[in-house]
Amino acid sequence: MDWKSITFDWNRARAFLVTAEEGSLAAAARSMGMTQPTLGRQVAALESEIGFDLFTRRGRGLELTPNGIKLLEHVRLMGDAANQFSLSASGKSDQIEGDVSITASELLSTFMLPSMIKALRKLEPGIEIEIHSTNEQRDINRREADIAIRSVRPTQPELIAKRLCSVQGHLYAAKSYLKQLGDPPTIDELNKAHFIDTENPGRLMELLNSQGLTLTKQNFPVISNSHMVQWELVKQGVAITVTLEEIGDNEPLVERVVISDLPLINIDLWLVTHNELRTNRRIRRVFDFLVSAFAGQVTQE
Repeated sequence: MDWKSITFDWNRARAFLVTAEEGSLAAAARSMGMTQPTLGRQVAALESEIGFDLFTRRGRGLELTPNGIKLLEHVRLMGDAANQFSLSASGKSDQIEGDVSITASELLSTFMLPSMIKALRKLEPGIEIEIHSTNEQRDINRREADIAIRSVRPTQPELIAKRLCSVQGHLYAAKSYLKQLGDPPTIDELNKAHFIDTENPGRLMELLNSQGLTLTKQNFPVISNSHMVQWELVKQGVAITVTLEEIGDNEPLVERVVISDLPLINIDLWLVTHNELRTNRRIRRVFDFLVSAFAGQVTQE
């Protein structure tokens, strides 16, 4: 290999890669934890170094030039290699102190993780926890999180997963709303009730209709992509939605709405990490702790 021919700066190439992935300098700067002018100078310096433009402006965003598109494929491979280097290096760490990032859904992050993290912090005060509360799936392979709690077992061979438990979900409504419907409400009364979902019509309507209801779009006058917003609306007596029994049964303002003897949802929770990170003492400690914590908090099959 002609090592002298490799003259570009990796930091500039990384700035180009992140900007191309994020679509704008502002988004890329936030992702990399730097200011937009600094990132812009790195991209401009790379363009000056290679002698051609990588982006053209399109409104508030950026569009790759034909030359930029050609280079992006190579820079992505470099980014993947750098990521694997980072993963392997992290996997060899013997230090118990440091950062561990966990990603989980809004509901799990709000109602189930806090007590577990409190106990973990008492046991391991040197471990700093970063929680990404999101209903979107973060990429463990790209190191967007060290550990993930998911409702679907991953299929990627480089990821390892441990089944945590099985959780069930039911319909819940505010006690005040149930009094308006009839307590307990009949099927006919539920067919006139209001429900909350993430889209209109959505999977909840399909699920409830499979249980004998005959709901339409008119039964879903309020929608929200945030499960926390949905839950607050339910507590306020606006409508009905489905949530996990560990959450609904512990909220004094609401009650279960039973339409059959079976739960509406029954899903497995999985704890996921990268197989390189499993050998990291710090991440392994958090991983194993969460396995034990869920075993103690949620009834397992």
